[in-house]
Amino acid sequence: MSWVSFLALFFITWWVVLFAILPFSLRTQDEDEDVTLGTVPSAPRGPHMLRAVLRTTIVTMVLLGIFYGITRGLGLGIDDIPHIMPDFSQRPEN
Repeated sequence: MSWVSFLALFFITWWVVLFAILPFSLRTQDEDEDVTLGTVPSAPRGPHMLRAVLRTTIVTMVLLGIFYGITRGLGLGIDDIPHIMPDFSQRPEN
């Protein structure tokens, strides 16, 4: 895999992980019982994007490290996915 492909994979994975991690550790104004006038009660309480970006980067690095270990260490690729699971559709011969 070239470095351009790896950067593209990192970028796509980073965005997917970002949207998966955003809701975690989010405190709303309603939970703190301090709703600012003119905002909805479900608005976030204080900035939390820096923590979300750091967590996203760490999780993405771990996921791509696992991917790298599987593809380089074990030698598996996309073409090997159908061969990982056994074929249960064939009946054993008696």
